[in-house]
Amino acid sequence: MLRLLCAKSVEATWAILVEEMARYGFDRLLYGMTRFRTQASLGNPADMLILSNHPDDYVRAFVSERMFVYAPMAVWAVENEGGMPWSYVSRIADTLTKDNFKVLELNKEFDVLAGLTVSFPDPSPRQKAAIGLTAMSGLNQGDVDGIWKDKGEEIEILAHVAHLKLASLPVPAAQQRLSKRQREALEWVSEGKTTQDAATIMGLTPATVEKHLRKAREALEVETTAQAIMKASLQRQFFMFEG
Repeated sequence: MLRLLCAKSVEATWAILVEEMARYGFDRLLYGMTRFRTQASLGNPADMLILSNHPDDYVRAFVSERMFVYAPMAVWAVENEGGMPWSYVSRIADTLTKDNFKVLELNKEFDVLAGLTVSFPDPSPRQKAAIGLTAMSGLNQGDVDGIWKDKGEEIEILAHVAHLKLASLPVPAAQQRLSKRQREALEWVSEGKTTQDAATIMGLTPATVEKHLRKAREALEVETTAQAIMKASLQRQFFMFEG
């Protein structure tokens, strides 16, 4: 727990979590967090923080091709909080749809057969996060159910601590789509400064500040500067130090 609390980056936090979950028998993890949830969807996968040590082909199909929308345990995670072994799927077998079974076939193809899911409390209606823990080869769902019965509280606490840490950190560099100047321009505007004020502070012309704001809107795929400020803030792209 202390190692997680002291981690300085998303990458370090993730590495510790992967290492610790392996001690309980879970060697493949898939964590997802969105801050752009709506009543109709979880938002664009490109705006989510996705962390996984599954094969790239699996993550591509599950996340980028949006198969998670029909994954039984992902559906459970959206509607619930806490932990649930995947034996839950067998209990709702009579309600599964054709799309649900396509996800189960994908899981079977990549040996994602036994495990459990932890869904985290939502601090706002726009945020949702959960993690799927896949058991090591050789363990079946009965084994996982036994692990959950004996060590479930420890596993859930560990997952929660890691999630809270991940939610507090800036997004990984690969997702930092704003340049230093774009972030700076948005920061000054977010504090109530006019374009002229920001230009004076930054030592630029108003036209150049406007260009940085436009580029920021384009990078974040939004229409207004107010939307760009909100999205950059939710992604924790403000107040970041250059590496």
